[in-house]
Amino acid sequence: MSIIVRLQSEIFDPGTETNAFLKANSKAGAAVTFTGLVRSEPKNPITSLTLEHYPPVAQAQLEDFAQKAITRFDLLKATIIHRYGKMLPGEPIVQVMTLAPHRRAAFEGAEFIMDFLKTGAPFWKKETGKNGEVWVAAECRDDDARKRWE
Repeated sequence: MSIIVRLQSEIFDPGTETNAFLKANSKAGAAVTFTGLVRSEPKNPITSLTLEHYPPVAQAQLEDFAQKAITRFDLLKATIIHRYGKMLPGEPIVQVMTLAPHRRAAFEGAEFIMDFLKTGAPFWKKETGKNGEVWVAAECRDDDARKRWE
């Protein structure tokens, strides 16, 4: 299968996932891997990030984003791993991997998936810090990034 989407609460090893993704792909000329991490900024440190989601819709939407990227950029393969539940600073949240005959397609495919994932997937973020819990609002810059693909 050229698309793999995994939603999971368990932490994953980005290096292990990348190595598995790269196996047996003799037609590929380029692979791009993006790994998003839980960020704790010095001015507003957090102790944890909790992601909630609606599983059937999230799975279907991520598969749709991956399929659109494969079609649009002629990718050979796309994988999305996305966590949910409680995560700690420095842990991986998401990994997007694309494989293509040429580098530009691999880069653009990964960016396309991330831009649509950030704006269209049903995930809700709650940060916990010294001032309690705060739901994180969507950012306009994410919407602007998505618009370039439309």
